[in-house]
Amino acid sequence: MPKVLKEKILRSEALARSIYRMTVESEYISQTARPGQFVNLKCSDGIEPVLRRPISICRVNREQKTFELVFQVRGRGTELLSRKKAGDSVDILGPLGNPFEISAHYKKIAVVGGGIGIFPLLFILDEYGKHREDNLKAFDLSAFIGFRDKDSIVLKDEFEKACDTCRISTEDGSAGCRGFVTGLLEEELSRKHYDIIYTCGPTAMMKKVAETAGLYKVPCQVSLEQRMGCGIGACLVCACKTKYGDGWEYSHVCKDGPVFWCDRVIFDEQVEDFG
Repeated sequence: MPKVLKEKILRSEALARSIYRMTVESEYISQTARPGQFVNLKCSDGIEPVLRRPISICRVNREQKTFELVFQVRGRGTELLSRKKAGDSVDILGPLGNPFEISAHYKKIAVVGGGIGIFPLLFILDEYGKHREDNLKAFDLSAFIGFRDKDSIVLKDEFEKACDTCRISTEDGSAGCRGFVTGLLEEELSRKHYDIIYTCGPTAMMKKVAETAGLYKVPCQVSLEQRMGCGIGACLVCACKTKYGDGWEYSHVCKDGPVFWCDRVIFDEQVEDFG
């Protein structure tokens, strides 16, 4: 159940140009949040901006009672959040949304992310990693993460530590493999089976991942990124089209998502704007 909390920021740091990581002390969020969920943050102590900003939870530390957010400055709200420093407080509503399905029945797991969409995927790897501690051979974790260029790469070390295989692509070929991250996934699926694929990133990327997963008959979950108002399903700003029977219906990313099974989503109708 989400709560409104006033929590203390322990660390705030720039990871790359316009990308920031914030570590927040919160017993409630750290103990109750699940991979794929997000929090809605009040960006300042004043009245501007009026709306909170939704940010995916990147990872939690249940022992230290903290959680991490990584976000990109994309407007006035996130620019104000980037100014916050250790010792400041932040007004949080969360955890919100439906999480990814994490199951011990899935043994071979792939996460596929593009740009700022990679952030919630680290939480998935961490969660499977905890189950793996009792049996090192229980899970095979792979990450495929794509960026525009080498200067855009963030959290590389964290992903490499959290999984067995981490492959990186850049559009200009300045680091890793040249091209789109979906190409890496297709290459891997041609020789290896996965039990499930989790993905988050640009709509075109997720659509391609979903099509590829369908071709190889692998279940796939996507985390949609949409502009939000309230974060709890009241304002109806984050409506998206999803399949319903032989037709379609409107779902809401904040309440019905942000995680959906990929075969429910009508990707051509989605609009990207998260944060």
